[in-house]
Amino acid sequence: MSRKETVTLTNMCLIEDKNGKVLVQIRDPKRYRWSGAAFPGGHVEEGENFHDSVVREVQEETGLVIHKASLVGIKHWPDQDGHRYMVLLYKATDFSGQIRSSEEGEVLWVDKAELANMDLAYDLLEVLKVMDSPDLSEFFYTQKDDKGKWDKNYR
Repeated sequence: MSRKETVTLTNMCLIEDKNGKVLVQIRDPKRYRWSGAAFPGGHVEEGENFHDSVVREVQEETGLVIHKASLVGIKHWPDQDGHRYMVLLYKATDFSGQIRSSEEGEVLWVDKAELANMDLAYDLLEVLKVMDSPDLSEFFYTQKDDKGKWDKNYR
């Protein structure tokens, strides 16, 4: 097994206000394979530190500037070509600015309790479980069989 692999680094941020509302982005299924309500985030640019990347992505996609974003977990999975995709999961309750939608999708505040009733992007509830649980820090997929089946795992 090689110690080297190609990794795509991304981030996602759960932004929660004092009233238990969370900011979601409605991703267009015509534009994205991973569509539905999701938390804002995106790719880490070459040479960019992880914290600054999530602050930048949130501001670009929502208009908000997040302060004191905390790294609360990681989501990752390998593909068939020896490549790994990694999502750094952040949480922020301190922010400023006014929300605005972008080409990435419409943004809106929703009651956190209502997320389960929404059309969500794939595995968002599993990601939320990691983001909200102090006992979990990792959500990952392992290949179950050679027919494309995957198991979901938490640590």
